[in-house]
This record gives sequence, C-alpha cells and structure tokens, in this order.
Amino acid sequence: MKINPKNGIDKLIFGMKQNDVIAVYGKPNKNYKDEDDNVIFVYNDLKIRLTFYEEEDLKLGYLVASSPSLELLGNKIINRKISDVKKDLAQKGITKFSQEEFDTFENYFNEENWIILQTEFDEVVKFEIGAIINNKDEFDWKFKK
Repeated sequence: MKINPKNGIDKLIFGMKQNDVIAVYGKPNKNYKDEDDNVIFVYNDLKIRLTFYEEEDLKLGYLVASSPSLELLGNKIINRKISDVKKDLAQKGITKFSQEEFDTFENYFNEENWIILQTEFDEVVKFEIGAIINNKDEFDWKFKK
C-alpha cells in the first residue's frame, strides 16, 4: 500500500466520505464513533483505521495503519529500524521530526507532511497520516468527486 504524503494511503484520499470509501474497499470490519462523534472505520485485512471528522461534514481526515506492505516514498517502513527509515526519508528531503516518548513507544512527527512514525523497541510499528491544514487554517481536502 503506497502512502501518498499530504493526500492519503493507497486509494484513500483525504476528503472522501464514508460511501466513497465503501465503494472502493467494501464495508469495514468495524464501524463506531469515538468520544468526539467522529466516525471510525476499521479494515482488518488492510490493518488500517480511518477517521471521518464529525466537525468537517464526516470527511476522511486521518489514517492509522500498520500493514507491512506500507511504502513511503518507495521504501517499506513497518518492522524496520527507525534509524534506517529516517535515513531513507532524509534522501527524499524529509528530515525534520519532533520526538515524543510514551512508555516503550516513541513517536516521530513530521509536521510538513503531517505524518507520525510510531516505534517500539526501535522499530516502526505504526504509521499515522492526517489531512494537511493550509495557511488559511482550513483542511486542504484532496478528494474531488
């Protein structure tokens, strides 16, 4: 599954509605609302969780994935050493990461592309990507019907 920075993952494009996603991937394995009334879709086979923002007319705005098939700029990222992944990304111009630690997990956040590489035991175990917010402080929705 190809990660498309600032746009989404694979055929998932920020700004899609639930029906657009279902037309591409079928019904999710799980569908629920979080504490903010956002709608969450879970696809087990794809190892991906989708968030449709309630405050944004239920548009797809956030993705969390852990599939070993994920590729970012031509390189696999899941189950690889964070130092190797960061080296690959630096060659593509992505070098700025802020780092946070939680117990055994560390998050490496790149604000320019709104991505998070989550590691445990020094290996990337999860990838998160969110829709970009433009200079007008609005979401930059990429999906066009």
